[in-house]
Amino acid sequence: MLPSRYFAFAITCILCAATLLAASTIGPHWWFAFVALSVLVLVGVRDLTQTRQAIRRNYPLLSHFRFFFERIRPEIRQYLLEDDTEELPFSRVQRSIVYQRAKNEVDKRPFGTQLDVYAPQYEWINHSIAPTDPPSHDFRIEIGGAQCAKPYSASVFNISAMSFGALSANAVRALNAGAKRGGFFHDTGEGSISRYHREMGGDLVWEIGSGYFGCRNADGSFSRERFRENAAFDAVKMIEVKLSQGAKPGHGGVLPGAKVTPEIAEARGVPVGVDCVSPARHSAFSTPRGLLEFVAELRQLSGGKPTGFKLAIGHPWEWFGIAKAMHETGLIPDFIVIDGGEGGTGAAPLEFTDHVGAPLREALMLVHNTLVGLGLRERVKLGASGKIVTAFDIARTLALGADYCNSARGFMFALGCIQAQSCHTGRCPTGVTTQDALRQRALVVPDKSERVHQFHLNTLKALRELIAAAGLEHPRELGPEHVIRRVSSTEVRSLAALHVWAKPGELLSGTPESPVFKVFWEAARSDSFAAPAHLLSLRGSKLQ
Repeated sequence: MLPSRYFAFAITCILCAATLLAASTIGPHWWFAFVALSVLVLVGVRDLTQTRQAIRRNYPLLSHFRFFFERIRPEIRQYLLEDDTEELPFSRVQRSIVYQRAKNEVDKRPFGTQLDVYAPQYEWINHSIAPTDPPSHDFRIEIGGAQCAKPYSASVFNISAMSFGALSANAVRALNAGAKRGGFFHDTGEGSISRYHREMGGDLVWEIGSGYFGCRNADGSFSRERFRENAAFDAVKMIEVKLSQGAKPGHGGVLPGAKVTPEIAEARGVPVGVDCVSPARHSAFSTPRGLLEFVAELRQLSGGKPTGFKLAIGHPWEWFGIAKAMHETGLIPDFIVIDGGEGGTGAAPLEFTDHVGAPLREALMLVHNTLVGLGLRERVKLGASGKIVTAFDIARTLALGADYCNSARGFMFALGCIQAQSCHTGRCPTGVTTQDALRQRALVVPDKSERVHQFHLNTLKALRELIAAAGLEHPRELGPEHVIRRVSSTEVRSLAALHVWAKPGELLSGTPESPVFKVFWEAARSDSFAAPAHLLSLRGSKLQ
């Protein structure tokens, strides 16, 4: 059966044939209609055969209405709807900068900023009177501590976790091929390493969630044998244990059996057509110490590849318990990825999307300060993810304590995503988040992989310009003193002055000034994630 999105083109073809017949039998005046419809048919054929725009391949003829309204939308938005900087969840300006950099088009702006520079929360990076000239835009960071035999040199900007199944096969191919061209990594997401992750040869970070996909026994428990087999794949450069994700921390999920295709089943190690469950918590460990022992075991089973974990910050005492376990056992992860509550996913309950999980800034600063206070900051690299698409997003996040950044939706835009927000329906108009073979054929891998590469390249070139303007040589030199935030219309403060920052080793000799440390640090336990008993006495009090 012909998909409905092709109906307009099919009807045009039928009408074109009908007018040709009418012109031959009824009268020559029908030739005008035939010529007009022939032009439309030719446009539709061109749409179906071109490889640059997925939406034209999926919606021949109809897509041009979208492009028409896209061109006149600035006027419509200006006078009737909304401004360009309104976030839904990414503003038109944010999406446009990704599209322009992915297509290697001019990304400059005329006529000054559209932002209100006197509005609270406006931020900027201070520049230097003596700018530098960094030798390269290819900023890298070494990941892998003393317990790691195979350290990895990572870009400061990479593809965040997105699973095959949530993404189409062609999207995975294009992302991985782009990562290979640009020399940055591609996180597999918890759906494990699919055949499409293996095709293009790009560097992978293998994310292992609570379902242990790709390394599980039939009962869903962790399989050391299957893990060792997949971890030996040369393209796998790091191992990441997923504790939670920013979009729906503590939730888990189910992929209905109807969506578990043979390809997805093969990647995840589950039966075809059977509900695929991601539990809300892990079964391989149940305490902070157990987590670190699991991380150490995975590092050993992988042959010494950098191993760490990803989490969205929730109860602070649980993170403090992990930090105490690191200090007490000496089992140190090579990296920790902090996923902000503003992170996205293919589908999540509204309440989780909007109101569960600490935002990236607060979460990142808490983890950074804790490690500084324990004297462990230099031994653990910190990654960060959550609505990071521009060079300033990267610079601000590194200034808050991260060593590198990951982006999911930014690279989806580079693939051609138009923020239709139909990821969970299987009807993605650009073929990015669908398993429909016809829809995803619109996403042409060679073209889109180049766009992924160009987006990464041009974003890092923009970061180099920011770093140079600030008088620095490498993003690792960024600190909270470099970024300024407007607190009110008459007051501005640097991030260094706006927040309480731990001193090196401070947690070893006392408690930092931050209220969250004062309340939760002493009561946190390395042998349990349970809430401290003294919290009952705090109910009704106000923690500032």
